[in-house]
Amino acid sequence: MKEFTVAVVGATGAVGRMMIQVLEERDFPVKELRLFASERSRGVKIPFKGEDITVEVLSEQKSFAGIDIALFSAGASRSLEFAPKFAADGAVVVDNSSAWRMDPEVPLVVPEVNPHAVAGYKRKGIIANPNCSTIQMVVALKPLYDESPIKRVVVSTYQAVSGAGQKAIQELMDQTRAWCQGENMPEPKVFPHQIAFNCLPHIDVFLENGYTKEEMKMVNETKKIMEDETIAVTATTVRVPVFYGHAEAVNVETKEKITAQKARELLATFPGIVVIDDPENKKYPLQIEIAGRDEVFVGRIREDESIENGLNLWVVADNLRKGAATNAVQIAEILAEKYL
Repeated sequence: MKEFTVAVVGATGAVGRMMIQVLEERDFPVKELRLFASERSRGVKIPFKGEDITVEVLSEQKSFAGIDIALFSAGASRSLEFAPKFAADGAVVVDNSSAWRMDPEVPLVVPEVNPHAVAGYKRKGIIANPNCSTIQMVVALKPLYDESPIKRVVVSTYQAVSGAGQKAIQELMDQTRAWCQGENMPEPKVFPHQIAFNCLPHIDVFLENGYTKEEMKMVNETKKIMEDETIAVTATTVRVPVFYGHAEAVNVETKEKITAQKARELLATFPGIVVIDDPENKKYPLQIEIAGRDEVFVGRIREDESIENGLNLWVVADNLRKGAATNAVQIAEILAEKYL
């Protein structure tokens, strides 16, 4: 099998480190791994397949020649600046930020849903990784859509703090520790309000229409990935005091009737989905139990009795893995197998 020189940009962040871990776990054919981050990570060493790899300072690199695939988790501004440079030097960039997702010349890919879209990398040398909350939802929607076109989706999310990075994880830890020890609660720095023992209906910035940027990502990205602009989508995204794993309550209206039993069958046989749906025995997907897994978990599958062709689903996935790192590596696997 051909091997590839792979770069991880933003290697010291939560998603970057998970990308490195997933590359190793899935035994991606890496000939050489190069790691890039900002000045504050200079000299950091990260283990990969028994070797300690030294992180390079991104801003000091003048050429990126020789890199085949670059996995980016460095944020939108860094991606806008450096992704075209990697692409110009011959790499295919798989970018985890929001920078390129809605660019009509950049494919937005979830391998279980639209793997054919990977071919679009040839236009700019960039493939966009969708938002974490969008990824898990469209995986659950795809088998239903293939059975009957979807008219409308109403989704409410319950998103882990790890989606906001390492500092957010630490903030929840510090606040929880202070509460348990009877100390004064530390002032929030990452979130606008206390996150410990609280839920914040506010992820990313508010827009003029009253929705947050996170909510509109789900609206717009879903239509692009599903390749259907007629799907009506509305979202409310909520940050909850959970470390890892996003959960979503998804209401789906289809054009034709899909029974709950049929939905279970469709979901259970779809690649990348695990159905846990046994309410009599109190079995359903839990964030605390799916952490570290790559699949999308679906439960609480039931018909919406308020409309003729409606379904309700409870969808849970690890946001750092399937919601970011694993999805990016899966895209790289398609590139390695079919295109490079």
